[in-house]
Amino acid sequence: MSAPPPELVSYLESLPVPHILIDPRYRILAANAAYRRQFGTGSSVIGRTCHEVSHHFQRPCDQSGESCPMALARQSGQRERVLHLHHTPGGEAYVNIELVPLANAQGEQAFFVEKMEELPGAEGTHSRPGLVGRAPPFRKMLELISRVGPSRAAVLLVGESGTGKELVARAIHEASPRARGPLVVVECSSLTETLFESELFGHEKGAFTGATSSKPGLVESASGGTLFLDEVGDIPLPMQVKLLRLLETGTYRRVGSTALRQADIRVVSATHRDLAALVAAGLFREDLLHRLGVFPLRLPPLRERLEDLPLLVQALLGRVAPDRALALSTEGMALLARHPFTGNIRELRNVLERLTLLCEGDVAPAAQVETALAASLVLRAGSRAPAASPALPPAAAPRTLHAAETEAFLAAVARHQGSKAALAAQLGISERSLYRRLKALRLGGGSSAQ
Repeated sequence: MSAPPPELVSYLESLPVPHILIDPRYRILAANAAYRRQFGTGSSVIGRTCHEVSHHFQRPCDQSGESCPMALARQSGQRERVLHLHHTPGGEAYVNIELVPLANAQGEQAFFVEKMEELPGAEGTHSRPGLVGRAPPFRKMLELISRVGPSRAAVLLVGESGTGKELVARAIHEASPRARGPLVVVECSSLTETLFESELFGHEKGAFTGATSSKPGLVESASGGTLFLDEVGDIPLPMQVKLLRLLETGTYRRVGSTALRQADIRVVSATHRDLAALVAAGLFREDLLHRLGVFPLRLPPLRERLEDLPLLVQALLGRVAPDRALALSTEGMALLARHPFTGNIRELRNVLERLTLLCEGDVAPAAQVETALAASLVLRAGSRAPAASPALPPAAAPRTLHAAETEAFLAAVARHQGSKAALAAQLGISERSLYRRLKALRLGGGSSAQ
């Protein structure tokens, strides 16, 4: 093993972030103090291969089911980045790897410098609160988080209810330069049109009845950090234009004030609704959708990552019953794996919390798991609207979301007396989208919007 240039070793030692120096045979030639503090295993890593130290693999990563940054760099001749699941003194953790090839005088790749930074809020085990998993869809999501986290881009989290959008928003926040600032959550579905503006932007004393003093808004509270807008599909249409102005200009006004204020925030938003369908129905502005969704990120439902179920069960049991060492029997775990979990991880947590109340011992048998799951079926049945009966008029029958959106769109068309261009502007969609929507509903040019 050839000795590395002492100047290079000295340079790496001065860096505050963990770095190692590797030769073309994967052997670690040097590890700086930051690496030894964060990833040190108690024994020297010098002379050992990087894949053995980080993964406990006997072969290189690309021969063991992982992407290998060195193999990528050998092909491209450039800096490469990957996300790996590493063994650390604190357990398995997701680590961002950035590898740079260094050429010798003959132009050959003689050394590789590897920088390592843990991805905050995510791990492959269940030792700490946060995102937990190893399944490919989960890891793909983490790779995208690691890419977008350090940027200022607006992120739109799309996924079913219960998939952990707030945890993902926190992971994005913690992976950003704003991690030391606040993460402020706005529950959009709980704010009425009259409350939305004053809660988001704040108000001055006397701005409206009951405003006995000035109050800063949530945008101001999030200054220097991240504003997380949960369920943006529920934002009232008249308020969407005010949010759009904030995103476009970075400025806002408190209610009752003419003074323009500068916002220092990064926006992450989330929805479980089909925003494109809401745009088509005239219930959501198309320009706002594009502003919020600079970087759309899909959260996989639990059914797409069932291999993570044992890890999630251990993690969630540790949170709902931290003073107990409760586990599931093999038959009980098999029952969980067959359950549909339409409520995703939130439903799984509820099932496990019920199980802690039903089970007296340390291992939950299949019968108790079945009882805990049966309660989910009761909830699901109880949440369904009752079938139409003679006592109910036909108008009381449940409507689908699509039907409700179409009805709202038709009402907007019927009310409008101006041009189609003006109608499109009112709905916040393009004229082309409006014409497509009218054609689909067989309205063509026969509406009042000429």
